[in-house]
Order: sequence, then C-alpha cells, then structure tokens
Amino acid sequence: MKRLPIATLATRSLIAAFTLGWTLLLSAVDRDYGLSPVKIAEDTWVLTGRSEDFSFSNGGNIVNTAFIVTRDGVVVIDSGPSRLYGEQLRRSIARLTDKPVRLVLNTHHHPDHFLGNQAFPAGTLAALPATINGIHDEGGSLNENMYRLAGDWMAGTDPVTPGRALAAGPLEIGDHRFELIALDGHTDADLAVLDRSTGVLFAGDLVFNDRAPTTPHARLPRWQAALDQLEKTGFRTLVPGHGPVASDAGPIRQTRAWLAWLDQTLRRAADDGFDMTEVLAITPPAEFRRLAVVEAEYRRSVGQLYPAYEQRALSKEAGRP
Repeated sequence: MKRLPIATLATRSLIAAFTLGWTLLLSAVDRDYGLSPVKIAEDTWVLTGRSEDFSFSNGGNIVNTAFIVTRDGVVVIDSGPSRLYGEQLRRSIARLTDKPVRLVLNTHHHPDHFLGNQAFPAGTLAALPATINGIHDEGGSLNENMYRLAGDWMAGTDPVTPGRALAAGPLEIGDHRFELIALDGHTDADLAVLDRSTGVLFAGDLVFNDRAPTTPHARLPRWQAALDQLEKTGFRTLVPGHGPVASDAGPIRQTRAWLAWLDQTLRRAADDGFDMTEVLAITPPAEFRRLAVVEAEYRRSVGQLYPAYEQRALSKEAGRP
C-alpha cells in the first residue's frame, strides 16, 4: 500500500477538523431553546427548564435562569448550559428592555449554570470565590461532558471563568436591593440571592422542586443547614434551581426531606454492611416517587456518596474517629 506524504495526512486532518467544526456550528444555527421569560414579580422574569436529565433533545435546558431589570441595568441569575443558550437568553432580555446587562451571577459551578457565560461581557461575570475556583479547575471537563450529553447544542461552547469575586452581604443595583447569601452543601459554594425589593429568593440548586436533587459535590449535613437558613429569609416568591417557581417553602421542605431520607438510608445501609448493589436495589418511599428523574438521581447519588458512608462505617467499626 502506498503511503501518503506526512504533509498530505496533516492537511486531511486539518480539513476534517475544520469540516467537523463547521458542521457543528451550522447544526447549532437551527437549534432553538424556545426560551420564554415569565414575569413573576416587578421587573423580574424567570425561564424555567425541563425537569429532565441532560439529553440531545433538550440541549441541556433543565435549569432555571432569571433576570431582573433594574433602573441601572439588568442582573442575570445563571447563564445556562451552553453558549447558544446564553445568546438566546441575551436576545430574550433585549426583547423586553434596552438596558445593558450589568451583572451575571453564577450561583455555583455546575455546567448548566455557567456555560452560557460566553454570551455576556466578561466584566459582568461574577461568583463566589470557591465557585470561581471550581469553574477554573473543572470547567473544561464539565464542558466536555456536556458535549457528550447534549451534542450539537454545545457547538462553540467554552468555559469562561468569572473575574469578579462576590462576598456575602447587601448589593444595591439601581432601584433593587439584593442580599447575597453565601452558603454551601450542594457544592463547595452555593450563592442564593434575595431581592429585598420584591421578596424573590433565587435559591440556585440548594432547592429543587418536584425533581430529585443532584449530588455530585454534595455534603448533606451542610446542605440541610443551608436549607434551614433559606427558610428563614422571609421571601415571598421562591425560584429553585430546577422545577416550578413557588410562593411558599414547600420546595425547601421537599428538598430537605429527600436529603434526610438519603442520608439516613445510606448511613443505615453502610452500618449494616450492604454492598453497593444492595443499596441500589432500595426503592425510595412513595412520597418521593413522583419526583422527576428520581430513580436516575438515586442511582447517581449512591455511586457518588455511598463510598464515603462505607468508609465511615469501617472506621467506626475499627474504633477510629
């Protein structure tokens, strides 16, 4: 067989890569997330994602994003799962106001909450310090995984790390008075935002509504403590990270109940010496079976969390602290 010259092989590789890139970009042109902002309070709109897993059909749009139009500009809560989503979110905002985006808040470092950052000016991007570190350290791998899960919807998406570090406390923008609440438990840093001007609480993924919570970076006791704090904020409207907007603390209590059951179940199974296969066979109680994707999230949580419970049980048996 005749060998092709090295230069020819290199040229063909470049052409193939170029063709693939254009194919992805062209296929993304026809992708429409169908974003439809819903007004939930004065100056405040929410875009509610699907209560599903990431997939080729939904393009990663399983997340709630939001924006507040203040006198001095727009505040965005999370930028979505892809560059395309961020661009469509920006256009949705522009259809409602000609005010510029002043601030984009990433509530935590999970990919559906920050991979739309590319669509916004770099100077507007802000997050808690640990979230910034998480995006910097894990953004590349999280982005690659989203390409595998959502396909063409991710065309042209690259992780962009916020440059502005936030601290807990009051933040006034235009005619809106925000309270930035720095918590953790779902991840190492979870930002909740209370708009004291309207009573709307943006809880990020500390709160799920009618959907089983995700736990890849979870610390359940810390998460429970964060929920206790959120319930005391005196909000009037609650925007969870996933699921419908609520007017009461029902989603907080639902999330708390799931986490308590999960913690108790994994702890008891480890103390009784169950292996992972036996734990996976446990069926969640009836009160949780109506939650979206509950079986899939339970399986993932067992894989993500159970090894630590087993290790603690072994240490306790050996008399180690």
